[in-house]
Amino acid sequence: MSTTHASAQDALHKVFGFDSFRGLQEQVISSVVAGRDALAVMPTGSGKSLCYQVPALVRPGTALVISPLIALMQNQVTALQQLGVRAAALNSSLEFRESTRIEEAMRDGKLDLVYVAPERALGEWFRRLLTQTKIALVAVDEAHCVSQWGHDFRPEYLQLATLREQTGDAPFLALTATADAATRKDIVERLALKDAAQFVAGFDRPNIRYTVEAKSTPRVQVLNVVRRHGGAAGIVYCATRNKTEQVAAQLQAENVQALPYHAGLDQGLRARTLDRFLKDDGIVVVATIAFGMGIDKPDVRFVVHADAPKSLEAYYQETGRAGRDGLPSEAVMLYGLQDIVQARALIEQGDAPDNQKRIEKQKLELLVGFCETTRCRRQALLAYFGDDLPEKCGNCDTCLEPVESWDGTEAAQKLLSAVVRTGQRFGAAHVIDVLVGADTENIQKWGHEQLPTFGVGKDIDRQTWRGVVRQLVAGGLLRVETEQYGALKLTEAARPVLKGETSVSLRKDPTKPVRKARSTQERAPIGSDNEQLFDALRALRRDLAKVQDVPPYVIFHDATLIEMAKVRPRDRVAFAKLPGVGATKVARYAEPFLAVIAEHAAT
Repeated sequence: MSTTHASAQDALHKVFGFDSFRGLQEQVISSVVAGRDALAVMPTGSGKSLCYQVPALVRPGTALVISPLIALMQNQVTALQQLGVRAAALNSSLEFRESTRIEEAMRDGKLDLVYVAPERALGEWFRRLLTQTKIALVAVDEAHCVSQWGHDFRPEYLQLATLREQTGDAPFLALTATADAATRKDIVERLALKDAAQFVAGFDRPNIRYTVEAKSTPRVQVLNVVRRHGGAAGIVYCATRNKTEQVAAQLQAENVQALPYHAGLDQGLRARTLDRFLKDDGIVVVATIAFGMGIDKPDVRFVVHADAPKSLEAYYQETGRAGRDGLPSEAVMLYGLQDIVQARALIEQGDAPDNQKRIEKQKLELLVGFCETTRCRRQALLAYFGDDLPEKCGNCDTCLEPVESWDGTEAAQKLLSAVVRTGQRFGAAHVIDVLVGADTENIQKWGHEQLPTFGVGKDIDRQTWRGVVRQLVAGGLLRVETEQYGALKLTEAARPVLKGETSVSLRKDPTKPVRKARSTQERAPIGSDNEQLFDALRALRRDLAKVQDVPPYVIFHDATLIEMAKVRPRDRVAFAKLPGVGATKVARYAEPFLAVIAEHAAT
């Protein structure tokens, strides 16, 4: 059946089951429906997809959606088909016969949306297909990939502007969750957006609690986060493939359903891992950053960075995969000196042009500053994107446990002096051994027990000294020579400190114990009287999803089930008034869910 609707409001209500638009959705949609190019920068979970899905149901023709990952395409298509929308994806996973069927449907105007990867969209065969298809609009998802200033630059995105030759006067809509002013300018220019309306929403995700912890016992720190979310789905990001497998094995040993995911694994195994993550409850994926872009799973309750990300854009994008349903979620980053060293080494050793390396180094320094800040974590993050949060958020680590600072001038002088007296040839561990007066083989080998700085830092524990080193590196007083096995060296900025001309204020890393995890799991308010019904509704959703071989959340989000348990509709009319319940879902699911509600009321 055709899903063309007379107006955007009509499509929103009848297909998607919502009575009103959120945030900037209506403005973006109105612009695209009118045929105008647009750039929309909206946080993850704010409903960016509706900004092209609704116009696709209003404008004549087929909407072309450029998407970077097969997983994203399949998620979107499955969810749209549940809503009765005629959607399909063209990608390398399809057999020739299925691809041919979709191409014929495009020519015949029998599809509302078609998702395709940029590489395929730029192919000669597909370009010819576009000339034979009425194109309603072209949506470029993850549009930051087009910009060298973005955190995930992809060269193939640069050619997407040439699709205008085959798509006629169809409007182009670029969408992303993360783009500063430079990136936005780049997107507009590289996609050749004409007289584009620009919509930049606030970047705040108030339901996510942000925490940055100094690395102490990473295995325990990661496990703590997993345990306090009691069987919920989550993602743990690691810097290397080997570490993903190591951390996954450690979690498995603690009876956590943890699965590794990285580009070095067999493609079939990666596909099965993704499928389990989407369809099963409580799966924790331990992954490199190759995992997660565009995945629409709404009930990811936590994201852990076991290693620091490469930029604040990457951090925001990756943490944004938590709590897409708006329910309480958590983002925890573990951060240490070695993260800075490894990140700088990767930049310096990479093949990128010098200008690109300069950009990446600037972004890394800003990430380090975010990690070391003593101000409200959310205020610092939003300020990076030019977004102002007047009041402290009350939902980040620095708000919940305000960071103390201390006069670290004397400690900095001791450490800098120890670096100089050991010849600026040794890494942090050896310099700290000198300061605390450790009796090690290396100390004796180099005669460093004879140095004036030997043992002058016994009054400070090793963990605190590691924090001093980390903060002096972050503050530009020390640099780490990656080509000399991590040797510490002074910069010019250190001289005034050594001479006593400049004081140093340091943040005091929290000393709360990490071995005892909280067992309580935060959940949206539902009321104790509704818990049993909510669990019964989730069980029904799980059973229906298994029969159809789809993720449970494409049937209904948890937020819809929570409202269902609280309101307890008795008939189809009341059922249709629930958020996220459109006409097709009423027809498909009203009877079984109403039956569970009635059964619960009778007990």
